[in-house]
Amino acid sequence: MQGLLDLLRGQPEDTEDVVVLVDDRGEELGTAPRLGVHDRNTPLHKAFSTHLRRPDGKVLITRRALHKTTWPGAWTNSACGHVRPGESPVEAALRRVTEELGVAPTGLRVVLPDFRYRAVDASGVVENELCPVMVGEVDPDAIRLDPAEVCEMDWVPWSELRRTAATLPRLLSPWSVLQFEALGEDPWQ
Repeated sequence: MQGLLDLLRGQPEDTEDVVVLVDDRGEELGTAPRLGVHDRNTPLHKAFSTHLRRPDGKVLITRRALHKTTWPGAWTNSACGHVRPGESPVEAALRRVTEELGVAPTGLRVVLPDFRYRAVDASGVVENELCPVMVGEVDPDAIRLDPAEVCEMDWVPWSELRRTAATLPRLLSPWSVLQFEALGEDPWQ
């Protein structure tokens, strides 16, 4: 608890690189620097995840850059990130997907509004997020990956992603494994 209080006392004025801290009910508690909050005692904070498909129905998965603090090099959902103060999850997704993939998603809609997870990576760093999950579409020809965020991408049928999550979950980020199961057979319907 003392760590959370210290984070809240040192709230940054710059809202560009902060996370919004929340309690177990999702009520906002304040903000904390994004880079300083991810450690072995990461407090619950707002985030979002997206699953984007192209016109033929294949879904974009990305491989996290190798220098990322959590799950470096892990294959995961299309894009994810943190919600800034005063931003809705959809607004955050539009901003962040465009930054990571170089193209804005279309048709975004929240399909798992109350998704929440906590996971610890091999280095001991914790992710602890209240993370609405969205589905949408993306123009595959317009994608321009930001190498600081994504080192690789692929297009995979949704059924294969779900099968991989069920049989070989260590190949994927823990949040994407939980999401592939929770989203069901066709979350775009």
